[in-house]
Amino acid sequence: MHPLRNLACARWSFLLNNRATCVRTAMHQCQRRLFSTSRSRMTTMPAWVIDRYGSNDVMRFTKNAGFPVINYPNEVIIKVHAAGLNPIDVSMRGGYGAATMAMKRDPLNVLQSGNEFPLILGRDVSGVIMECGLDVAPVYFKAGDEVWAAIPPWKQGSLAEFVVLNANEVSKKPKCLSHTEAAAIPYVAATAWSALVNTGGLSMDNCAKKRILILGGSGGVGTFSIQMLKSWGAHVTVTCSQNAERLVRGLGADHVVDYTAGPVRGPLTALEKFDLVLDNVGGATEGWAPGLLKPWCGAKYVTLVTPFLQNTDRLGVADGMLQTGVTVASKALKHLSKGVHYRWGMFAPNGLALDDISEMVDAGKIRAVVEEEFGFSQVPQAMLKVERGHARGKTVVSVSTGIH
Repeated sequence: MHPLRNLACARWSFLLNNRATCVRTAMHQCQRRLFSTSRSRMTTMPAWVIDRYGSNDVMRFTKNAGFPVINYPNEVIIKVHAAGLNPIDVSMRGGYGAATMAMKRDPLNVLQSGNEFPLILGRDVSGVIMECGLDVAPVYFKAGDEVWAAIPPWKQGSLAEFVVLNANEVSKKPKCLSHTEAAAIPYVAATAWSALVNTGGLSMDNCAKKRILILGGSGGVGTFSIQMLKSWGAHVTVTCSQNAERLVRGLGADHVVDYTAGPVRGPLTALEKFDLVLDNVGGATEGWAPGLLKPWCGAKYVTLVTPFLQNTDRLGVADGMLQTGVTVASKALKHLSKGVHYRWGMFAPNGLALDDISEMVDAGKIRAVVEEEFGFSQVPQAMLKVERGHARGKTVVSVSTGIH
């Protein structure tokens, strides 16, 4: 045989062998996705789900929830050890934001209405990575890593045995915290970071000596914000009830105004003006709180109580977004004429922010505030706890199915 033909045949044989090796590798990787120990658990898992929107009686435990799968190469599967509950979970149980979440899950409106069910709630997760997509570099995450994350509302939540997330939404868990403690932080941390850093423009480098007011400072976002701002050198004033005063002072608040003693507008107006107001209360507060800011100094009023999801639920996505745009633009112009900036703050998943927060937790600058821990069988009771608003810290669910 001619030497060139010999070379061509040898190269073709090498390519075929390589292709066979790739096929075997791909088959092996597909098999590795089914890492569970029994055949029945390859497609199902225990979870708390809802099949329709409503009150707490729609919560249902099942052992046959759909097992999460990796659909994109940058995703990871996490075995849940603890989940945190937030007021957003109670609101979503009742259908709050359903129109916007449906658009986010299905932008082209290909699927039928109600395809989100059965829906798994739970926005915080702390657990262990079980499998990584092909694009997730081992230098970032690998099987066995202890991680935490804030789960976007349009994704299936953490009240289940497993959850799948984008690797960009995940971060290494602080070493000094247990899974239960860690599950109290991610969602409120990501929300506070979005409001104060992304929207408010604050950072470790520019926060020193700035005067910050937190309206409603004893909730999850408030308690986290106090600690982060104090670690950055800010002066923090907080409004809360008398019962929560000891808590917020223990977290570092410099000045506390008790709203149960009477309207807080008077005592706050008597104080020196602020560089930023973070409003967790909303309602009539928005009418006077921006007046507490320093005029013409770049001061910002950031509210987390916005009508965006209510507008889309009531008017539909297109009209709701249009109404929202008109509302925020008119308010921004109105306050800009008075020398202050009006902004809306919203939750945004952010693994990089959680990396920084994890370092702050391990450095002792931020601690978890856990009000009460519930077992996995007590999820309905935990939801009621959050719904009634009795918790001054986070309500955390320990997710144990006996096979950690």
